[in-house]
Amino acid sequence: MEFTPVHSVSHILCCLCGVVIPSNPSNMCVNCIRSQVDITEGIPKQLIIQWCRGCNRYLQPPNHWAMCELESRELLTLCIKRIKGLNQVKLVDAGWVWTEPHSRRLKVKLTIQKEVFSSAILQQVFIVEFVVQGQQCNKCQKFEAKDTWNSVVQLRQKVDHKRTFLFLEQIILKHNAHSQTLNIRERTDGLDFYFSNKNQGLKFVEFISSFVPLKSKRSEQLISTDEQNNNANYKHSFSVEIVPLSKDDLVCLSPKVMHALGGMGPVVLIYKVSNLIHVIDPNTLQMGEISPLLFWNHPFRALATHKQLVELVVLDVTLTGERRGKFALADIQVARSSDFGRNDTTFFIRTHLGHLFNAGDLALGFDVSTANMNDNEFANIKSKQTVPEIILVKKTYLNLQRHWHTKRIDMEKGEPQKKNDIEAAERDQEMFYQEIENDPEMRSKINLYKKEGAAEIYAARKKQREELGESDDENEVDLEDLLDEMTLNDQDNEEFDDEGEDWDDEDDDEEDEDMDMED
Repeated sequence: MEFTPVHSVSHILCCLCGVVIPSNPSNMCVNCIRSQVDITEGIPKQLIIQWCRGCNRYLQPPNHWAMCELESRELLTLCIKRIKGLNQVKLVDAGWVWTEPHSRRLKVKLTIQKEVFSSAILQQVFIVEFVVQGQQCNKCQKFEAKDTWNSVVQLRQKVDHKRTFLFLEQIILKHNAHSQTLNIRERTDGLDFYFSNKNQGLKFVEFISSFVPLKSKRSEQLISTDEQNNNANYKHSFSVEIVPLSKDDLVCLSPKVMHALGGMGPVVLIYKVSNLIHVIDPNTLQMGEISPLLFWNHPFRALATHKQLVELVVLDVTLTGERRGKFALADIQVARSSDFGRNDTTFFIRTHLGHLFNAGDLALGFDVSTANMNDNEFANIKSKQTVPEIILVKKTYLNLQRHWHTKRIDMEKGEPQKKNDIEAAERDQEMFYQEIENDPEMRSKINLYKKEGAAEIYAARKKQREELGESDDENEVDLEDLLDEMTLNDQDNEEFDDEGEDWDDEDDDEEDEDMDMED
């Protein structure tokens, strides 16, 4: 008969209480181990957590504020990070213990393990209580205190419209570039942006310079000094002037600018404004780019702007076959709309917009033959060479109801607006919308949103075109290109989002830098 060994667990007496227990390295029962060793020693059982009532965010030291819901996973992570001493033990589990929301108490139940008495593993469950203490975050402090700005960006353009600022407003909204501003104030000829420190203002100027041609000048004002530490506190001002030119302006180039552009011109049309000024000669399709430095060294002004545009009727179009980019050279016969029924005056001109026009279309252009243009350079050129009588600028389209809209930035208004100012603002808004409709490249840089009932409006637009015998507009804003409206809750979360698309809060909580005084 084969012998089968039987392994039995050896038992010993606890060295403290004498209870029979299975043998273990500590020679003690579980109750005695717990009475002798507290593995939660060094871990605080009550802590304070800071909460901002204005934006419902919690402080994550040293200076980061995070948006968290009550009893959420994000808030649990934030609370665990606040507990010191957890690096000495193994965290097995963590969870919430329910508390009344108005009690301003948060309770976290933790399960930890730690090796004690020669490889004996002890597990213990305990609760850490967090007392919620109210404290304003930096953004709410800046919002409440209106005069705490340290730098201001004064954006100006000396023109008779505000279409440039409407475009910049949409650019700023798309990139969330206004997230760090303390206040935005509207002025007669521009906008003022207030920031908490110099670096934010400088960063904003660099952002604007990537979209429009400008020049900037920085100045500073001494606020206070500390002679003992040889420090000084300044307020910084960035004066930013945008070139006083806009898309569709007619300009006359000076000889030095003509030479820099390879001899083009001198009478050219601005067809695009980015961080450079893009011009084209309507007679030759020759293009050029004028840098801000070249413009400010040899400044010139617009011969004619949108106010001098006249309506023209296209009678005949003959393409020459020459193309450059999206432009096509053509010989066109036009007549002023105001001349119909009065005389038979027509004009034979050459234009760069031959790809847009057919006989019977309406166009807008500059009537150089009758316009009063007070410019010395233009007067000298007109006496030496032939200048086109008519320069076409753009095609006119049906004025139909739009199925899209744009958002606006909340800003502080300046002086009370008069009736004429309100009407001018409405005209600028309408012209800006027309530019958006006619320029797909501009639309790609901004966000457009669906109106309520956008699908029905879009279908009605197409039906109206068909009834009038109009072909589909290649520049039509498609429904697929539009964004849906955000809810109110989404907007609130975005307002206090610390991880924006292009702007972050790295400098938001920095203290204003003191500048050393010069000896």
